[in-house]
Amino acid sequence: MRVLGYARISDHEQSTDGLSLDTQRKAIEAACAQRGWDLIDVLADDGFTGRNDNRPALQRAMVMLRRKQDRPDAIVVSRLDRLTRSLRDLAGLIETAERRHWGIVALDFDFNTTTANGELVAHIIGAVARWESRMNSERTSAGMKAVHARKRETGEAFGFQPQVDEVTVQRILRARRRGDSYGQIARRLDAQR
Repeated sequence: MRVLGYARISDHEQSTDGLSLDTQRKAIEAACAQRGWDLIDVLADDGFTGRNDNRPALQRAMVMLRRKQDRPDAIVVSRLDRLTRSLRDLAGLIETAERRHWGIVALDFDFNTTTANGELVAHIIGAVARWESRMNSERTSAGMKAVHARKRETGEAFGFQPQVDEVTVQRILRARRRGDSYGQIARRLDAQR
């Protein structure tokens, strides 16, 4: 199996916690050697959070995993939280990997989506992430309904509230019909304040 390694630290303090890029790289190299996997490269992000996928080395890895030819069979990380700290993002990565036929291997959990057991765990993680998303939506919806009910009872306005009075709106519309640009109209209104 041909694999691509990925390592990440969010700050230099992690070097002292045993999570240094070098430590992660060595763990990936040792696991690949032990399993007989061909390690193409280990890409690393130094100083990036795992809470989103806005990381240069991870983006390069995703490009490599999308290739039609000469594509790695899996991405390997020493710890799952090095790949992502978000359950939703992990579920998205699992779905992408499944759709594009590459695997995710996390050495700390012996998590490997290229195996039947790993695939089962991936589906469970995906189901939990979808459940969490639905629960958040339901809580938000219930909260909004409560706010609207309270505002209705007190007669307080809710929803979109115009920020400009009707006279000003009519002045803007007349100026637009005359052909004035929004910039011209804004400057005129600012000057009249």
